[in-house]
Amino acid sequence: MAKVVAYVLAIVNTGKEYEVLEVIKSFPHVTEAIAVFGEFDIAIRLEADSLSDIDSIVTRIRSIPEVKRTVTLVGSKAV
Repeated sequence: MAKVVAYVLAIVNTGKEYEVLEVIKSFPHVTEAIAVFGEFDIAIRLEADSLSDIDSIVTRIRSIPEVKRTVTLVGSKAV
């Protein structure tokens, strides 16, 4: 079965980017997490067996107190 891939873009409290990044890197299904410049502070790549697994991790990311807002992009097909 093909893996579900999703990208989460997060805005966090000012000055908390690297603290939040270290927490997120420890979560299962996180294949990459980097601090970025621009509208968002952190970009996260997730890869899991199901959309339910993705939902669980996104919910966990959103529950971090320093995370103010997220946008989640779920992949449909890789080319």
